[in-house]
Amino acid sequence: MSPAVFGSRLPNRVDDWSVSIYNPHPMKKQAQDMRQHIIDVAKSLMTNKGYTAVGLAEVLNAAGVPKGSFYYYFKSKEEFGQALLEEYFADYLSRVDSRMANPGSGAERLVAYFDYWIETQGTDLPEGKCLVVKLGAEVCDLSEDMRHVLEKGTAKIIQRITACTERGIADGSINTDEKPEVFAESLYQLWLGASLLAKVNKSSAPFDTAMNLTKRLLQ
Repeated sequence: MSPAVFGSRLPNRVDDWSVSIYNPHPMKKQAQDMRQHIIDVAKSLMTNKGYTAVGLAEVLNAAGVPKGSFYYYFKSKEEFGQALLEEYFADYLSRVDSRMANPGSGAERLVAYFDYWIETQGTDLPEGKCLVVKLGAEVCDLSEDMRHVLEKGTAKIIQRITACTERGIADGSINTDEKPEVFAESLYQLWLGASLLAKVNKSSAPFDTAMNLTKRLLQ
């Protein structure tokens, strides 16, 4: 087939993220692996720099991927951002489920979860950073689709905290007059705020304060 069939009429290049190039050859498994590789590399970059500060060229250079290939895997930077957030929440929720499945009362499971929060959010490693804190305010004003992914992901986290709260009320380890879902959402908001202040102040003190308050609320 003549080379003119492919790539002879490409869209005008508007910016780094707008050009589409069709690649007819990659195998499905290879495409899935490369898509995941790009997400993994970009997650590391964006947890450090943010969403808008990271450009296509930087992601692809770090991933070792030809620039024109990006649009085979993602239609746009927005779709890419959605995929990155979905991947983050899937991985995070899996780790949360493992923590909350440990033996113990509802209160003990919640304390273990927030211990894990401190352990991961207190590290300089990209995989420990909370993308809700890092990207939340930034992308919610840029993309309704990405905001929706964040909304669904945080709702699932709160659901898990709610389940532990209900367990704690049932086993007597948590004493609260609040509805479990309201109590759980309040705890999550407390810890998001602690993460933000820890970042602003470059200090773990907000986590200590959040843990002390959490333990008092559980009593």
